[in-house]
Amino acid sequence: MPLVADTPVEKMTGLYARRWWALLVLCLSLLIVVMANTSLIVAAPDMTRDLDLSSSDLQWVIDGYTVPYAALMLVLGAIGDKYSRRGALVTGLLIFAGGAVMGSLVDQTGLVITARAVMGVGAAVVMPATLSLLVATFPKAERGKAITAWSATSGLAIAVGPLVAGWLLEDHAWGSTFLINVPIALVAVVGALVLVPPSRATGMGRIDYVGGLLSIVSIGSLVYATIEGPHFGWGTGPITAAVVAGVGLVAFVAWELRHPSPMLDVRKFALRPFTGSMIAVLFFFFGTFGAIYYSTQYLQFILGYDALETGVRLLPLAGAVFVGAAVTGRLTPKLGVKAMVVTGMVIGTAGVLLLTLVDQGSAYTDFLAPMMMLGFAIGLSVSPATDTVMGTFPESELGVGGGANDTSMELGGSLGIALLGSLLGTSYRNELTDLVGGHLPATALDTAKDSVGAGLAVAEEVAKNPAGGAQQAQALIDAVHEAFAHSIAQTSLVGGIIMAAGTMIVLAVLPGRRATRKAGSGTATITTDESEQPRESEKAEKTETQEAHSGTA
Repeated sequence: MPLVADTPVEKMTGLYARRWWALLVLCLSLLIVVMANTSLIVAAPDMTRDLDLSSSDLQWVIDGYTVPYAALMLVLGAIGDKYSRRGALVTGLLIFAGGAVMGSLVDQTGLVITARAVMGVGAAVVMPATLSLLVATFPKAERGKAITAWSATSGLAIAVGPLVAGWLLEDHAWGSTFLINVPIALVAVVGALVLVPPSRATGMGRIDYVGGLLSIVSIGSLVYATIEGPHFGWGTGPITAAVVAGVGLVAFVAWELRHPSPMLDVRKFALRPFTGSMIAVLFFFFGTFGAIYYSTQYLQFILGYDALETGVRLLPLAGAVFVGAAVTGRLTPKLGVKAMVVTGMVIGTAGVLLLTLVDQGSAYTDFLAPMMMLGFAIGLSVSPATDTVMGTFPESELGVGGGANDTSMELGGSLGIALLGSLLGTSYRNELTDLVGGHLPATALDTAKDSVGAGLAVAEEVAKNPAGGAQQAQALIDAVHEAFAHSIAQTSLVGGIIMAAGTMIVLAVLPGRRATRKAGSGTATITTDESEQPRESEKAEKTETQEAHSGTA
């Protein structure tokens, strides 16, 4: 049964009357966790000015949240399984709120990064708990709809984060973008205690803390190297981190293969539905976060939209997520997971490639279709992919399953911002040098090449020169606009090629509608249309297979 034995019978039979209200609480918790990752996109200019942040400082203000968030989800998901999934959700929300309060009060770069790290720890507890509680609370016949709502919420948060942050920044300092999380988190805590049923794994053995530690070291080092290397050069730190990540990964796999109760049964990667779905989730968030990262900069720095105006113009992405979610709810039972996931990846890839048409004369409308295509792709495909991933895990490992799925999401987003952001910066610097090299003092050129914002700031200084400064400044502004538009087109081409390669991998790995695979050493049969928990009899297996093909599950 999905819930612990001491819960009421109506909960154990999947008829818990308030389960849809519980889903609302889980989605609200997910919303603020993802929003915290996207709201700083529009708050970054204010923070840079007020805290005098360098490019490296700003990167770590953003990614101080990402590293613990990605590294800790797997082990904290297992702890939630063992002791209390609802307790993990409440604890994580309180830690998250505490970090948000700290972030709103401090005014030193190091303390802001620390606050973001605390929020990341809280998010690492919350994220897998939301997914494990969802699967534990809903009967299988309703689980697909619930996961679709959960996935749509993560897509919604990508667009709502910048919108809410932009609204707050109209009249308040950047600290308000931290503080807004606190009342929402407290409401979610109360809702969790009142509406979310208690849940924990039954018959779960001792937690594999050695495997958990190895996963933290491996994922944490990988995310660190991914962030630091592309942006700031492959010096001693990033190279060391990459080596540690590789060694840690090998040690983790070796340990998990020998451990009787592994943190994550790595044999699951032999299951094509599991591996294909994990790869798909990673590539979706790689393309989406990368594209939003540089598209919002174009809207703010080139088109001149303020934070709120930028947030409003990202709303069509959220609307497209919901349209995609509505479509996938109807079509996945008929067409199967592979058809929906691959179709979504094709649409998302096309959306990224459309951004190769951006030039210095591009307007908001040139970004509208790509954003809507990315949102529709997420709504269409992430839900069935997530449902497939979670279906490969037994009841005792739902938190680990949620942690694995969410780690794939977060790693994809980190890779998108780091790799595409690094390529964007390199292309911008090279193009700007070609355009204005020799026409600016070396020091001014070096500053202008740091970022599009820095280039426009140099133009402001040049304009103050009474001897033809205005004309020189306008020439520099034109060059900055052209260089940045060129870098977006070049970066989108590379991003689209990477997305296309990911699509081909997923197409090859995900089995067709009728294909089945054995889950681990148990008796669960995994299909690309529906992922089952272990069953007790051949009769139960036959009944559920009939349900899957009739579209009722």
